[in-house]
Amino acid sequence: MEGRDEQPGETAPRSSFVATVIAVLSAFIGIRKRKDYHRDAVQLKPLQVIVVGVMCAALLLLTVIMVVKLLIANM
Repeated sequence: MEGRDEQPGETAPRSSFVATVIAVLSAFIGIRKRKDYHRDAVQLKPLQVIVVGVMCAALLLLTVIMVVKLLIANM
């Protein structure tokens, strides 16, 4: 990580669920600051990102389906 020398045996701080969701959602829309990207690369575990990404994709898909059904029902 920039500006910080890690000592041997020191682990990177763990990221919270909210931070993981923010990272995934910002990736969905394609915006992220470089320093945030580097911080996330150190803190987030791939499994966290995959799980949250699948959940967000499913939520997006369900939302689109619900909106389409609502629009079709009102025609």
